[in-house]
Amino acid sequence: METKAELVFIPSPGLGHVASAVEFAKLVLATNERLCISLLIMKHPADFGVQSYLQSLPSLSRLRFIDVSIDPKLVVELLSNKDRFLYDFIDGHKQKVTEFVTNNITSNNSSSSQFGSTRLAGFVLDMFCISMIDVANEFRVPSYIFFTSAAAFLALSFHFEALRSTSKFDYSESDEELSILGFKNRYPAKVLPKPAKAITPSSSLYYDGICRFRETKGIVINTFAELEPFALQSLSDAKIAPPIYPIHAVFNSDDNDKKQETESIVEWLDDQPNSSVVFLCFGTMGSFEPEQVKEIAIALERSGHRFLWSLRRPPPKGKIEMPSNYDNSEEVLPEGFLERTKRIGKVVGWAPQVTVLSHRAVGVFVSHCGWNSTMESVCCGVPIAAWPLYAEQQMNAFLLVKELGLAVEIRMDYVKDFEGKNPVDVVSAEEIEGALQKLMANGEENEVRKRVKEMQEKSRKAMEEGGSSYTSLRLLIDDFISNIS
Repeated sequence: METKAELVFIPSPGLGHVASAVEFAKLVLATNERLCISLLIMKHPADFGVQSYLQSLPSLSRLRFIDVSIDPKLVVELLSNKDRFLYDFIDGHKQKVTEFVTNNITSNNSSSSQFGSTRLAGFVLDMFCISMIDVANEFRVPSYIFFTSAAAFLALSFHFEALRSTSKFDYSESDEELSILGFKNRYPAKVLPKPAKAITPSSSLYYDGICRFRETKGIVINTFAELEPFALQSLSDAKIAPPIYPIHAVFNSDDNDKKQETESIVEWLDDQPNSSVVFLCFGTMGSFEPEQVKEIAIALERSGHRFLWSLRRPPPKGKIEMPSNYDNSEEVLPEGFLERTKRIGKVVGWAPQVTVLSHRAVGVFVSHCGWNSTMESVCCGVPIAAWPLYAEQQMNAFLLVKELGLAVEIRMDYVKDFEGKNPVDVVSAEEIEGALQKLMANGEENEVRKRVKEMQEKSRKAMEEGGSSYTSLRLLIDDFISNIS
């Protein structure tokens, strides 16, 4: 029997990171039957829906999920230092990971497991799990990074990692426009991701990780060559990174446990004309205060366009939790809104994002510009009205609007205040409606919509035999297997 190559996947504990790792793992396994994967789960105290997501997944041969959780009391202790929490939390799992590999896989000899005869071929690490390189080194196998954001963000991260070693920088209050690796246009400092605005304890930890990317054998990016040619070429020319593998869109599966909600939404969409619906959905952590909800409602009603709105209740102030569904959305919507818009609109809680974006009726996506959502929208041919909330989403918005011309701006420098310490920053109905009208004007002749449709076709071809992503994925898998030769 031929020995299989076993990979250890270690995602960050957030839902977007875990789901992306699962979808990437499925893509790898579907491409080569000689590979098998152990995906290690670190349980975050807030969970963020990870456990329910994992429970909804069907079992797959050659893919197993391993719980490597540490003592909850230790996790509580780590929470006392918010700047370091994520990094210390991941570091705290090293011993558990070592024990799992020692007891279940060996890099030197074939071992017998539920996968049959296997040898350890390497670790595939989330962009925040860099310290696990140390564990891979113990077993004398290579590490690879699975970078869940854009190639442009990787370039920006390398740019500022280099900058911090030569000078002090502080762009927290700056209106400068900067020349940054990976971007054709000058980049406004006001939309820099938080780690690039100033050196802080948490940003230092982030750049320490970026520096260690160079120790790995490759970086896998959830993008494709035709979408980000400039950023990918910039990284190649700069010679600052190990080999990069753009492997195309890794779609997160919609929740299998919510078939009833999905059926109701799809039935409604089936009754709408092609490309007529504005879909509003803001990701795992996306929610707004009542003041902002009312402005969105006003914008939708004034615009006159059909809409499907995923409206979620924010968690209590100061708590980092997932939003929840409203028991009665009328409590935050303008009086009579649902009655006045019942013929053209549908307000829901959770929404099956990939299913909705894939539907012929959807014409515009009002999005927080998370990279997973961005890739789903592009590959479904739906233009974005960009309303970033946190993390690197402001950079994603700039990339989409200014660099690629695949979106229009609602407010690019918007930052969500999750702690609720400041007065609510309200985006006006006029700003929201203006973006919608720009994207819905001129139907299929709209320039942004045409560019997105063209990019959708390029994304399809990239995954076909001989396409850029098809080729990149197979080169990566050949490299995985070479590690046990």
